Amino acid sequence: MFVKTTSRLAIIAAAGVMVAAPAFAQSRTNIQIAGSSTVLPFASIVAEEFGQMFPEFETPVVASGGSSGGLRQFCAGVGPETIDIANASRPIRGSEIEACAAAGVSDIREIRIGYDGIVFASAAEGPEFVLEPQFVYQAIAANLPEGTEQPTLWSDIDPSLPEQPIMMAIPASNHGTREVFEEKVVFPGCEAVMGEDVDHEVCGELRQDNVIEIAGDYTETLARLSSDANTVGVFGLSFYEQNTDTLRVATMSGVTPSLETVASGEYPVSRPLFFYVKGEHIGVIPGIEEYVQFFLSDAMAGAGGRLEEAGMIPAPAEETAEVLENFTNGVTVSQ
Repeated sequence: MFVKTTSRLAIIAAAGVMVAAPAFAQSRTNIQIAGSSTVLPFASIVAEEFGQMFPEFETPVVASGGSSGGLRQFCAGVGPETIDIANASRPIRGSEIEACAAAGVSDIREIRIGYDGIVFASAAEGPEFVLEPQFVYQAIAANLPEGTEQPTLWSDIDPSLPEQPIMMAIPASNHGTREVFEEKVVFPGCEAVMGEDVDHEVCGELRQDNVIEIAGDYTETLARLSSDANTVGVFGLSFYEQNTDTLRVATMSGVTPSLETVASGEYPVSRPLFFYVKGEHIGVIPGIEEYVQFFLSDAMAGAGGRLEEAGMIPAPAEETAEVLENFTNGVTVSQ
């Protein structure tokens, strides 16, 4: 529970937000948010605390659906039937900005809230995994060097790995986690195995016999691990830290993921977290600017704040101040 030691005036003491001209008549009184399953628990905490701190506004409604799914809803148009904010564990793509513009959404404001790491975890009672990007690629890749047999056990890849059947539960393409998983693990691993000039389309083709793609949130991945102790799942660090009683985390390139190693950049599989605000809804749907300022307040997103307690790695204070200033000044994303 958030302790109200910070006054509302202190939280929203920044200069007034530039309000877009109303594009539609108000017919909805609560903020609606959807998107990344990684950002979901953080946004849910902020929404609950916001509803308590600002009783004149309704508590925002926060749903999941993955980064791509949330941005698809966000870019569907302007009006009360479309969401106001999209949570994302990756930056918005140029193609999504184009889709937004085609539907009349041109005032897209990017809010970078902090950082998260992507971890590989297995059953707590299982063996230890000491992973490298090339090990993960060899385990799940459809394409290996000519004459190389696809491994059945992890120990077929490297004798340091467990003598355990290979089974991985990875995020489906609707998740921002999948993009980071590919860019930080699969593609570097592929280049190490196949050569630096390999086509990334070749790298991205995965086996069908030992890879489970999870379209739902991390609870579905956790359920897979619960039903099959051989499964290694891909999670956000914050979700892992909420489930350390049932999960055992792997090292990657010799580094154990933690708040400290992600914040320092030592852990190689990390990423910034975002949400995107539909500027056309500011001044029409009540409370959007107050929600943004509350989310970025020290009490929520700052060092020692409520979201750090929940597992998010806070951004440096000067970075957050710049994000809030850009939002206040109506700065929009561009391709």
